[in-house]
Amino acid sequence: MTQNGDSGEGIDPVWLNAQERTLWLSLTSVLMKLPTALDAQLQKSAELTFFEYLLLAMLTEQPTKTLKMSELAEVTNASLSRLSHVARRLEARGLLERSEDATDRRCTNATVTTTGVALVEASALEHVRTVRRLVIDAVGPHGVASLSEGCQAIAEAIDPGGRRSLRPDCS
Repeated sequence: MTQNGDSGEGIDPVWLNAQERTLWLSLTSVLMKLPTALDAQLQKSAELTFFEYLLLAMLTEQPTKTLKMSELAEVTNASLSRLSHVARRLEARGLLERSEDATDRRCTNATVTTTGVALVEASALEHVRTVRRLVIDAVGPHGVASLSEGCQAIAEAIDPGGRRSLRPDCS
């Protein structure tokens, strides 16, 4: 990639300088290790993967505790295939129900059950403690704003104005 974002075919690449390389390798480490750490905590406290918890939490935050599967795929950044597989597992555990959408029979709704809401609520405190320890406290009060800005900029570069994302204003 060139500095202006073009693929630069036929043009020499602009290599990362030492500071940029350090940032890139640090980010890569976080991308690889953080999901594993979150999975471990949630497996221990709720017998859920991080993705399963995220899916249930996104539904729990909805006033109706329901989203169309396509909307849920967008807010969790999952393919419909992966989402269907995980939803089937959660249904088997009594944490989620799927049903035909009354207004559009082509769509399927996902609804978190009372049992699912209770599991999310019971595991939320330990999950937040883990997030605080691994992310918030690690970057400190001054780093929260800059890391947030940086992550939002990366998300926008990956998906400019596209799919919904896990933002505070996404409800």
